[in-house]
Amino acid sequence: MKFFIITKKQIMLCIALVAAIAVAGIGSAVTFAQGDRKLPIYCVETDKKQIAISFDAAWGNDDTQTLIDILAEYDVPATFFVVGAWVDKYPESVKALSDAGHQIQNHSNTHPHMPQLSREQMKDEIESCNKKIEAITGVCPTLLRPPYGDYDNALIETMDSLGMKTIQWDVDVSATVGKPHEQ
Repeated sequence: MKFFIITKKQIMLCIALVAAIAVAGIGSAVTFAQGDRKLPIYCVETDKKQIAISFDAAWGNDDTQTLIDILAEYDVPATFFVVGAWVDKYPESVKALSDAGHQIQNHSNTHPHMPQLSREQMKDEIESCNKKIEAITGVCPTLLRPPYGDYDNALIETMDSLGMKTIQWDVDVSATVGKPHEQ
């Protein structure tokens, strides 16, 4: 599992940064489209002052319960994008995250560079991971965060054909706050 260890002061800095961007109108006014290139969802326009916190779970698991406890302490819901291989290795953590009220979504089955796959291989990656998540949580994912943030039109079209949305991040705290802590 990959996540970031940040202090309360760093969290406040991130919130202030996001708020400054929102107040300036930068986040909702930017258009990323270039020609016929299809794009994933980078942000969702809302009248509420809020942020979405998400994590990718693809590697270790040593600190998962600590992370669940910290999020619970501050009553913070999060979305966890999990890899199917991680689900296989840590099903009890997937269940614990779900039971704690967090969304469990798809990050592929084996963490490949999706644009290097055929559409059929992409579909297999997504559906395999969806089945694993649903077997544990009872909920089928509706979102995919592609590994490495790597996407192309074929991936977005494949996701659309599955009734799912492709999600990206628009603020990466690892670039502004600290170094990632990998297990």
